[in-house]
Amino acid sequence: MLRNPRYVIAVKNLSQSARFYRDVLGFEIITIPDPGWLFFVKDDCFIMAGECAEALSPRELGDHSYFAYVEVDDIQRYHDVVVANGAEIMKTLRPEPWGMTEFGIRTADGHRMMFGQPSEQAAG
Repeated sequence: MLRNPRYVIAVKNLSQSARFYRDVLGFEIITIPDPGWLFFVKDDCFIMAGECAEALSPRELGDHSYFAYVEVDDIQRYHDVVVANGAEIMKTLRPEPWGMTEFGIRTADGHRMMFGQPSEQAAG
């Protein structure tokens, strides 16, 4: 059984990323004794972000810059919240033939995240 997915990402500016995850996506920011790392937590989603100022920007990776697909309970509500908070939407909210209603964003660092909910629940 796979449990408790955690994501590890490299970011160029840790404080900028923390503001984005807190203010736009609604994550709690957790500090740890290592000043080069912060944890971003919302419900069961746990992201470990390490500052790597010299790393290749995810924007340069194009289609390969996805790092997470996160299921949410109320896709329409969460979509509305992140749009109101200024998220860059790179895939509009829509039902897909594989049974998910989903949307995608681009983070402040250029990473892409997808959010989805089974379509039968989203219609409910």
